[in-house]
Formats: sequence, C-alpha cells, structure tokens
Amino acid sequence: MQSDKKTANQVHVTSEVGTLRKVMIHSPDSGLGKVVPSKAQDWLFEDIVHLDTMRRGEYDYFVKLLLYFLDRDKVKGKLKEIDALANQRNFYKPEHPDYFNSNKVIDPQYLLAHILENESVKTRLVASVCAVERCSYTIHEQLLTLPPTELTKTLISGTMPDKSMIFAPIPNFIFTRDIGIVINDHILLNKPAKIARTREALLTQYIFYNHPVFKDLRDKIIEIPESEHHFLLPDGEKDSKSVTLEGGDVMIVSPDHLVIGCSERTSPYAVNQVIKILFDKNIVNKVSVVWIPKKRDYMHIDTIFTQVKKDVWVLLGSLSRYGEEMEKQDLMESLMDTKVKDRLKIIQFIKGKEDKPIHFEYLEDLLSAISENDLKSGKPTRFVYSGNNEFPFGAREQWTDSCNLLALKEGVVVGYDRNDKTAEAFKQTGFTVIGAAELLGKFENGETSPEELENTLILLPSAELSRARGGSHCMSMPLLRESI
Repeated sequence: MQSDKKTANQVHVTSEVGTLRKVMIHSPDSGLGKVVPSKAQDWLFEDIVHLDTMRRGEYDYFVKLLLYFLDRDKVKGKLKEIDALANQRNFYKPEHPDYFNSNKVIDPQYLLAHILENESVKTRLVASVCAVERCSYTIHEQLLTLPPTELTKTLISGTMPDKSMIFAPIPNFIFTRDIGIVINDHILLNKPAKIARTREALLTQYIFYNHPVFKDLRDKIIEIPESEHHFLLPDGEKDSKSVTLEGGDVMIVSPDHLVIGCSERTSPYAVNQVIKILFDKNIVNKVSVVWIPKKRDYMHIDTIFTQVKKDVWVLLGSLSRYGEEMEKQDLMESLMDTKVKDRLKIIQFIKGKEDKPIHFEYLEDLLSAISENDLKSGKPTRFVYSGNNEFPFGAREQWTDSCNLLALKEGVVVGYDRNDKTAEAFKQTGFTVIGAAELLGKFENGETSPEELENTLILLPSAELSRARGGSHCMSMPLLRESI
C-alpha cells in the first residue's frame, strides 16, 4: 500500500480498474432540489428528484463506501454514530466543522471554499461568474461581500444566504467525471457541450489552477483550444468545428492507451485536438475513438460500457456484436432500407502511424484487444451485458446506468440496485452481488474487509439517483489509482 503522504499529494491514473486511492466527488447540494419540471431538460435531467431521499437514502452510502475503501479511519466503528445523526448530515457537509474532511475522498466544494480565501482569486472568479451569468453590478458587489463558505454555496446552488435565487443551480456538479480526467499524470479539463454546465467548468478551472493540492500540476493541465479563428466563422460552419468534450467520453485504459468517445457531448473536432495534444506531449501513444449514436439514450461512452476487471467488461448488447447478430436474424432488415441504424464506428490511431488507423468492427473486438494486449490479462475476455441481454431489459437498465460502474479495485465495482437483470448476469459470470448497506455492516462487524473483497458488484439504492441519468462512474473523478 502506498504511504499516506504519497497518496495525499500524487495525481496519477493509468487504468480504469487499478485500486482507487484518491477520488473527487460532490455530494448532492441544494441546487438539485431546485430543478423544476419546465427546466429539467434544459438542466439535463429527465425528471425532478427528491433531494432528501437522494442524499440520506442513497448517495450517503456511496460516500461511506468510498471512505471505507480509501480512508477507513474516517468511518470505521463510527457508522452507527454517523447514521444516528443522519437528519443533520453534518458529516457530509463540506462547510460544517463535523465534515469528514478526507484528503482521499475530496469534494470540489471544499476545495473551492479554500481558494476563495484568497482575495485575488475571489475577485477574479466572481467577475468571471457574473460575466457568464450576466449578473447586475449590484449582485456582483453583493457576492464579493460573502465569506468564502457562503460564496461557495451560492456559486454552486445559485442561491444567496437570504434564500434569493440569483442564477440557475448547477445540478450536474454531482457528475464529477465530466469536469476533468486524469491521464497518467496530466489533467484534461472539459469543454461542456451544454450551457447548463458552463459555470461548472469555470469553477473547476479555478480549483485546479489555484488550489495548493494541485500546485505541482500547473504545467500538466490540458485545456482544449478552440479552432483557429473560430469566432470569425459563419454560424452555419461553427458546428462542424465546435470544441466540446466531457469526461464521460474519456477513459485511460492503460498507460499508453486512451479511449475517447465521439458523442452528442463530445465533438469530432475536440477529439482531433485531444489526440494532437496527447501525441505531441508524449502522454500516450495510442488513442481509440468510439463514435456512438448522438442520442440522449447514450450521452457518453461510459453509459454503454465500463471496465470491471482486466478481462471483464459490462456493456450494452444492442450496440455490440450481439446486437449486430440479432439484426441479421431479422428478415425484414434486408427488405427495408429506410430503417435508421444505430451502429458504432471504432478507429484506433497510433502515434507515428496516424495515416494508417486501425478499424474495429465490434466493440467487443476493441475491449478484448485492450484486455489481452494492453493489460496482458492472460485470459479470454468476458462480457456482462446490460439486462442480461433479455428484451426489453437491456435498454431499460442501460437507461438507469447498468453499464456505468466505478471500479474501487480490480473486480469490485459499484452499481445501482434497480438493475436486477444486469445483477443476474454478474452472478452468472461468477460475481457476488451485495447491497451497500449489508456490505458496510459486514465491514463494521469485521466479517470482511475491502482488502478481502473480490469479484463483487456492490449495489447502491438508486430510486432517485437514477433519475439524474448518471451512475457511480459518472459520479466520480479518480485522481489516483494504483498501477495494475
């Protein structure tokens, strides 16, 4: 195990499944409780959520799991005490003296309050936010009078201490995967596709450039530039050269190999820019680009596949080899040319051979190559399909994030309890499936420990979390993983 000092300071990720040592998450804030039906889709939600249930009944289990795996002293032997005060939730509030305050499970809200103690940073950030949100001069001046903790809450929730709402909340801030991705020892910051996430990206930029925990990384932060003279292009041509990228479309699968999605949220031009930068800086030497249908069903590549072990992946069958085979069995398919096909396109670029890209026909082919060639798994690659590939459960459970899993260590992943058929598929693949509450109880009574756990799917309560259209992979930004 790595030392506490090294764990506290290092930022380094070389895989999707190495043992997680440091992660950034954001607990649901009051802004989530302000999503109204008329604005839900504008704010990228499919439905309104019940905030208290989402927090106490669901997300808090996620926090306790992460702490048990990454910073055990914060929770071991204390769960009954924490749960007894669940109504107050002070343990989970970055602004409260009773906050768990881990240097391994980090909330950007806590970091933001810290940097706002610097008057220069505070002045610049408030001016930037007010410009983006078109605030009045009066609001601008009022924000500058707020202490760092209150200002932080206002910048995230959009609500002043007197409960007046001065701009929209940023409810997607719980999806920290999208704000940035660690690629080896570099950090790639996002360029959100939706206006609703602009302030989110701005706050993140200030955190990474100004917080002491990232002080040694300033020359390793990657921001994707707009196309040259983008502002001079006619409106009709801007879309083809738009630069948008979100972290759910980026996976570092081995030290030399990045997988990046081209989706409704990540543009081809941004992908092109990322490849150029990564190759020029010698950060990786291989990038696989996965084009997915630009549909709300999918959003990012991590909604259709994530990694479980070196040799195990979970994925959506309808966009895989399996889905292709099912279409071939449909005789009507050959008689109709009007049906729109939702097919993947996969191309791999290798540094120095960019003019000779490698094409993969199926998603399984790419994932098998990663497992067997990049990660040297030494075993045939296995696939767990959403909904166990049973109609209509594959699509239903993918919608509620059956393919969006976070690996706490190789073979131990976190998913949602509502995806029953996918859990069944995991059992058939030899995995243990257990609820988060039950597992935490076993940790507390000494029946097992995170070190002993292997081949396990941990299920979070998810009635409200799933309404936000993001799973545990979306809700986490790994900052440090052990190499595998």
